[in-house]
Amino acid sequence: MSEPDADPLRVEYTTVGELIDFIIYAIEDISLEFERWGEEHVRGPGLYFVVVAGVHSGAYADPLGENVWPTETCRVVTENLDGFVQAARTVGHSRDGAVVVSTDGTVQEQMVRIKSPNSDEAEAADTSIDYGDWMGTKHLSAIEVSVREEVVAAVTLSEEDGRMTLFEDGDYNDYQRDELGGEWRPSG
Repeated sequence: MSEPDADPLRVEYTTVGELIDFIIYAIEDISLEFERWGEEHVRGPGLYFVVVAGVHSGAYADPLGENVWPTETCRVVTENLDGFVQAARTVGHSRDGAVVVSTDGTVQEQMVRIKSPNSDEAEAADTSIDYGDWMGTKHLSAIEVSVREEVVAAVTLSEEDGRMTLFEDGDYNDYQRDELGGEWRPSG
């Protein structure tokens, strides 16, 4: 029996989980290629992605001046993974702030500073946040923004030690640099 013809009206979308996996892959790649972690007075690449459902809101973020995502290199994560890694590498080495990505993979050009929740917002989130003693400003911001209803996840790369952290709903999974790469990482 032969395969049925492909339905010309069928559209396949990248899932949010796959989008987050793409972001994690890029961060792992950038962390693993940088070889100067641990050297005194050397800052590695740092990244901060916020994945949002719907339209990004200025209610929790302010534009961060001239820090912008290079949309000419990659505008939609899922359409050009190599371009996304290249753009993330550039941003990680030369810019500061959070990169906002919508759940359809579109990257917002303007990078932002995420505002800390005020006491009413923190109370409304009704989530207890367990801060790690290792967390710097970027990580504290990421865990706090992860409890917002419109935020699906935040992902960071620490410029101090190359660790990658995934934040969702006020919880986090933290991976030291030597834990990155998973199954695709060559043993060595």
